[in-house]
Amino acid sequence: MKKILFALIALYSILFSSCGVAQSKKSKYPDPPSTKSTAAYPMKLNDAQWRARLTAAQYYILRQQGTERAGTGKYDHFYKKGTYYSAATLQPLFSSDAKFDSGTGWPSFYAPITPDAVRLVKDNSFGSERVEVVDSKSGSHLGHVFEDGPKPTGKRYCMNSDALIFVPEGGKPPVASKIP
Repeated sequence: MKKILFALIALYSILFSSCGVAQSKKSKYPDPPSTKSTAAYPMKLNDAQWRARLTAAQYYILRQQGTERAGTGKYDHFYKKGTYYSAATLQPLFSSDAKFDSGTGWPSFYAPITPDAVRLVKDNSFGSERVEVVDSKSGSHLGHVFEDGPKPTGKRYCMNSDALIFVPEGGKPPVASKIP
């Protein structure tokens, strides 16, 4: 009986003390907002406009929720200083400061450049539950986020290279999606 009582007290203290700690911490990297896949996005283009704006590879990833084969993306083993922009909306998404080698075959980041740069959407495709990362302005597919990343967030934003445009540190933001 004493063992059961001790276990219950221990469980109670773990549950309530960890909740208090989690709620009192303000992270330098707050989570992006979660949304439903039917959420409204400020940038609305029809299919013909998206096809005209994007390359075939960008369209496949961003608008058809495609995925590059592992190890084929141009930003997988790419470590220059700069900013990664959305090929869909040209907004900044990730900083090279948050990039790390995940060993997965896709460029990975532990946090977006700002929490409102991306949105998180529940993804039940392929018989598993994942969290899709989309561009917050258009809802365009960028990749997925997983809970196996490095400190300080423990997140791995696993992105598709064709969804991104890299601009070196000190460079000018992109003005077009179709970058050769």
